[in-house]
Amino acid sequence: MIRVLIADDQAMVRQGFGALLAAQPDLVVVGDAADGAAAVEAARRLDPDVVLMDVRMPVLDGLAATRQLLGDRRADRPRVLILTTFDLDDYVYEALRAGASGFLLKDAPAADLVHAVRVVAAGDALLAPTVTRRLIAEFAARPGHRRPRPADLAGLTPRETDVLRLIARGRSNAEIAADLVVAEQTVKTHVGRILAKLQLRDRAQAVVVAYETGLVAAGE
Repeated sequence: MIRVLIADDQAMVRQGFGALLAAQPDLVVVGDAADGAAAVEAARRLDPDVVLMDVRMPVLDGLAATRQLLGDRRADRPRVLILTTFDLDDYVYEALRAGASGFLLKDAPAADLVHAVRVVAAGDALLAPTVTRRLIAEFAARPGHRRPRPADLAGLTPRETDVLRLIARGRSNAEIAADLVVAEQTVKTHVGRILAKLQLRDRAQAVVVAYETGLVAAGE
């Protein structure tokens, strides 16, 4: 069973998402929270696999709550899936940098929410939607982000660099395998090595690093 915690300051949202997720045979809602501070406390107490985290909440916003949760040194830190709307895109990018595994628009279809929870719980990043790739590229290219530092990627082999570039462009493992004409298992091995060498949690952070180091440029 995938254990889910819902953090949102709107009771109707918590109840609606809770009912939807609880109806799934492989999901269980272990609790909810109406603000970021309560979400952090509940996550540490209830040990969920996935936290659905709203961005704008009282006491502590979703970004600060995500930083606190993912800043823990515990090995069993939850995966964080950010819930947002288009007018909160700046927060989304910062949340990904903080270690969130992806984000979902609040008006997404119910099936997308269920799928997102399963994807994130499995250790993958929710980066397939085109809008996600576009937003990450846009914010990575804004003034104020650090300049490209190729040395950050010096430990990667040429093939690993190719794989990272394709991850940043939103390719799945199967698509990367087809692009590079290799087995999908080989791609999985490369992805694992990339994450280990760069000390990253998942593909979401890999995408951020790829843009911030200049490996991939906005609009490519």
